[in-house]
Order: sequence, then structure tokens, then C-alpha cells
Amino acid sequence: MAEFIQQLPALIGVIVGALGSYLAITRGDRARFQREQAARWEERRLAVYGDYARVVKQAVTLTYRVAAHLGNDPHPHPLSPEEAAPHLAEAAIARDPAGEALLMLGTPDVVDKARVWVLTVVEMERFLREGIRDPDAWSALLDRQRTTREGYYQAVRRDLALPPGHSGRWHLPPPQGA
Repeated sequence: MAEFIQQLPALIGVIVGALGSYLAITRGDRARFQREQAARWEERRLAVYGDYARVVKQAVTLTYRVAAHLGNDPHPHPLSPEEAAPHLAEAAIARDPAGEALLMLGTPDVVDKARVWVLTVVEMERFLREGIRDPDAWSALLDRQRTTREGYYQAVRRDLALPPGHSGRWHLPPPQGA
């Protein structure tokens, strides 16, 4: 029994060491799993944010083309409202599932900014459906769309902890002869 008592501190040390190793490995595995899971969700959110922006931007591009047909925009590829109608309908239909995915995975700030952006795009579509020929009003609407798009991208960057990006506003030289 005396030998057992002499070896008891060593045995306790082995048990404490094994328990400590087990806890350290378990805690490390849990932390790694949480980091990997967070990275997967971040990738999914980035994909959802990008998909949503793509479908909204598709509608925006179509509105530019219709506005050019009506004389409101200098887009080089005008499209009549009749030709654009099925494409605008497809773009609106594509926004629904993209919007649902955004609601499911997006942060409240990103979703709010997306709503403001898409409502501006819907207003652009309404402007064109009414056949309005007013380049100044169209220009003001475009500026508001660009600002709301920029707000959406800023919210996405904040959510994903990305550095600030470009505003997306391109300053083109005036056309020759103008």
C-alpha cells in the first residue's frame, strides 16, 4: 500500500494531464468547427448578396435601354418598351427568389438597403411604363438609384467585414462634338 501511495501523485498527474489534453483538443476542435461554419455561412451570404445585386442590376440595365428609346438616356442600345416587356418581366420574376434568399440569410441592415434600392428600381420601371419623356427627371431617378445601390453595397461590405469599395460611379468624358 505504501508503494501505491508513493505513486499516487504520478498517477494523479497522468490523469490530470490526460483530462487537460482532452479538454484542450475538444475546445480547439469546437473553435475550428465554429470558424469553418462561420466561413461557410459568410460564403453563402456573399453568394446571395451577389445574386440579388445581379438580378436587380439586370432590371436597371433594361430600364436604361428603354429610357434611351424614349430619349431620356444616352444608352447606346435602345430598346422599345414592347421589346423590353418580357425581359423586364423575367427580371422581376428573378428578383423574387433572390429576395427570399436575401431575407433568409441577409442581415437586417443589408435587407433594408436592398429594399430601398429595389423600390427605386420599381419607380424607374413605373416611370418608363408611363412613357414619360423627361431626361432631367430620369437623370434624378438614376442618381437616386446609384445612391441606393451604393448604400446596398456598403451594407454588404460592413456585414462581410470587407474594406470600402468603389462607389460604382463612372465619370465618362463628354461625347465628342458636345
